[in-house]
Amino acid sequence: MNIKKHLFPILLAGSMLALIHRMFAKPAATKPVTKRTHSEAIDSYDAIDAYVEKQMRRLNIPGVSLAIVEGDQIVHLRGFGQAHPDGKAPAPETPFFIGSLTKSFTALAVMQLAEAGKVELDAPVQRYLPWFRVADPQASAQMTVRHLLNQTSGLPVSLGLADLANFDSRPDATERQVRLLSALKLTRPVGSKFEYSNTNYNILGLIVEAASGESYSEYIQQHIFDPLHMRRSYTSKSAAQQYGLAMGHRYWFGHPFPAPNLSFPPGSLPSGQLISSAEDMAHYLIAHLSGGRYGGAQIISEAGIHELHRGAVEINEMGLSLGSYGMGWISQETSGSRIVWHSGIVPDFGAFMALVPEQKKGVVLLFNANHAMMKMTLDEVGMSAAELLAGVLPSPHRFDALPWGMPVMAFIPVLQIAGVVATLRLLRRWRADPAFRPSQGRMWRQHILLPLIPNLLVALTLVPILGKMRGFVMLFMPDFSWIARICGTFAGVWVFLRTALVLQVLRRAP
Repeated sequence: MNIKKHLFPILLAGSMLALIHRMFAKPAATKPVTKRTHSEAIDSYDAIDAYVEKQMRRLNIPGVSLAIVEGDQIVHLRGFGQAHPDGKAPAPETPFFIGSLTKSFTALAVMQLAEAGKVELDAPVQRYLPWFRVADPQASAQMTVRHLLNQTSGLPVSLGLADLANFDSRPDATERQVRLLSALKLTRPVGSKFEYSNTNYNILGLIVEAASGESYSEYIQQHIFDPLHMRRSYTSKSAAQQYGLAMGHRYWFGHPFPAPNLSFPPGSLPSGQLISSAEDMAHYLIAHLSGGRYGGAQIISEAGIHELHRGAVEINEMGLSLGSYGMGWISQETSGSRIVWHSGIVPDFGAFMALVPEQKKGVVLLFNANHAMMKMTLDEVGMSAAELLAGVLPSPHRFDALPWGMPVMAFIPVLQIAGVVATLRLLRRWRADPAFRPSQGRMWRQHILLPLIPNLLVALTLVPILGKMRGFVMLFMPDFSWIARICGTFAGVWVFLRTALVLQVLRRAP
């Protein structure tokens, strides 16, 4: 991936590229995994509970819902903090947005249709969506269902993020967005490399509809939610609110504030807008650990489950391998254990799920707060919980400092004001006593060129606000959005004004 081009959306949230949090992780010491007694199992859950509570305090998370499964049983359910302003902890059935965990549901739907003979994974997208086009006709014809599933279509990460701020509520919102791709130039040749994009899974949602003859919402409800007894799982926010949807929060300078009225982007439903509870997600994980079976329902074959978890394309960033991606799951070796996982975010919720297939264990964590700068940190929290469940020491956290960037932003206007005051005092002193004026060389180096650097850096924060990522930034980084507007605009003006004032004094030098 072109890091220079995409660094900003990757840092903001790009639904997958929080994977970078593993790139600097050192191998952790491995604890021997042995058969545990019942009391030892309870102790391990206590350790996970204690870890979650510690991270909630550290990261100022209002509420968390946790579920752990082993084999075909839910073995631990726990709510922490507050689900709503009334102060009650989340119940096992409390719904949360699950963000990009949705992608695994969409992939499962496609695999169900493949096993039913209604979808062929290596068939071109145009077989199911004849109108589908990107700018290159050859690329349009080459793109297959499998390319979409494995994020190797060449569709850009930025496009999928920008669409999260598209609140078109018409029934055909997803199709309308995908039809706009007809003028899009791909970032790379089809099938050449992994690049995570929500757009891939929005297209897959349309393929599910075309192949099944049902709407995406109807299909997920009837073929996944219902057979898995996921009674508190939903495809719309309004439906979830009737049954106690947790109150989402957005961080402003490190402090979570309730966000009860955020809009819902229907066009991105197949890539990241499903809603579920910890208990329901536990049913889902049990099916994935039990060869596609939950209770008396077989929703997919065991071979299909293995294909979903296989990991088909290596994820490489900066020359380092970060595991492999395939069909809505990431497969990664950590401390001697294979963990299959995915995370997800919406502006006011976060989620993490993981399987330890060899031990038949799974964990899900649902958070009712989010900020783009928290994404990698929350992923580390989820991965550490999964490693504790696997019986190994958690890998060292590498992105603990990122959340500090939120409160630090509040000091930017303070520093700007201090800079203006200092500059005006300095200029007044130079005017009053020319003996204090520096030489022309020092004036240019120290008082003109050097101060340009921080001011230009602040001014550059306006770039995402003025570009196609504007809506995404406003939703996922509201504090940054306002700082960019106010401080970025001021810095852009001050760069020229300050330089002019200093040069004016310089011209008057004796």
